[in-house]
Amino acid sequence: MDKVAMLNEILSQDPANAFARYGLAMEFAGRGETATAIAEFDRLLHDHPDYTPGYHMAAQTLASSGEAHRAISYLRLGLDSAQRTGNQHAFNEMQALLSDLENECL
Repeated sequence: MDKVAMLNEILSQDPANAFARYGLAMEFAGRGETATAIAEFDRLLHDHPDYTPGYHMAAQTLASSGEAHRAISYLRLGLDSAQRTGNQHAFNEMQALLSDLENECL
């Protein structure tokens, strides 16, 4: 069974499993299936708005696909999440990526 099938099986039994949803999004991102990955990140973040790594990886997925403006939106939401959860490491990483992308978009 491949990873996507395995993660979908987990999610069929536990649709609220944030770790499995994140893993599924990451698997699609790794395969270059950006639209599907973002749909999974969106579902994850809708159900778990403080799953901070989801914002960061959604932004990286979009940035890698040349969609810097959309990535910036996720980073701004992710910075808010990182502040709410006290995740300073994630905050710093997302802030650095945000600065890079904003400079790129100028």
